[in-house]
Amino acid sequence: MHIGLIGLGKMGNNMRARLREHDIEVTGYDNNPAVSDVASLKDLAAALPAPRIVWAMVPSGPITAGVIKELSEVLSEGDMVIDGGNSKFTSDFDNEKLLSAKGINYVDAGVSGGVWGLQNGYGLMVGGSDENVGAAMPIFDALRPDGPQAEGFVHVGPVGAGHYAKMVHNGIEYAIMQAYGEGFELLETKKDLIKDVTGTFKAWQRGTVVRSWLLELLVLGLEQDPSFEEISGYVEDSGEGRWTLEEAIDNAVPMPAISASIFARFVSRQGDGSPTMKAVAALRNQFGGHAVKKAD
Repeated sequence: MHIGLIGLGKMGNNMRARLREHDIEVTGYDNNPAVSDVASLKDLAAALPAPRIVWAMVPSGPITAGVIKELSEVLSEGDMVIDGGNSKFTSDFDNEKLLSAKGINYVDAGVSGGVWGLQNGYGLMVGGSDENVGAAMPIFDALRPDGPQAEGFVHVGPVGAGHYAKMVHNGIEYAIMQAYGEGFELLETKKDLIKDVTGTFKAWQRGTVVRSWLLELLVLGLEQDPSFEEISGYVEDSGEGRWTLEEAIDNAVPMPAISASIFARFVSRQGDGSPTMKAVAALRNQFGGHAVKKAD
């Protein structure tokens, strides 16, 4: 199989490498010529065998919309576009409408795994028709974690379902990170009693009900900077948590934990931030490579 991949940043470049390791030929395009295999999207389309499959891995919003529009002009009937970025699920309906008018198929894929995906594989939540998802399964099999077929992949439903599932996934992630951060602050406050904060979190990694990959990443961050003295507690959000709350409001689903975690991020931007938010900032950096601000 030979596919095109647009966007060779922190995740896209690793995805290209993982696909190639699993014997899928990849022609990549990026605005940065130092990492790009071709000079333009037109050249990308020309390099691929028909029917073409092109995976877009670019920032959500206007950038994704622009890439989809340009692809609609260089691809042909029977080709397929997969949007693997963190797009809002409602944009998938517009993308599908634009592409289907020209006979181009569309699949949306929520992707989790951050900068660790090359090594560990990616969690994939996919929306689209059975036929289109089936045609792209070799790609999904290469990207998902090695192991049983069911692990790390789900065909959630029709177009839009993949990004909807990823949106909820990220909303939950906000709340889990916030809980770990609050626990860190309380332990850090009681240093007269708790002599090994890092060791406490490390002990929780095996055999406890709060163990998780996020906990492992928190331990990694603590080992690098035990009290998070080198970073600010200023924490950004990339949108999915807000969209999750919008859906919760529209569907009258109470989300006190997730909403509190998002508002805590807003508060963090009004000052240097608490130890809780330093831990949350460190977690975002560990799993996604998101930038952190240095402490004053």
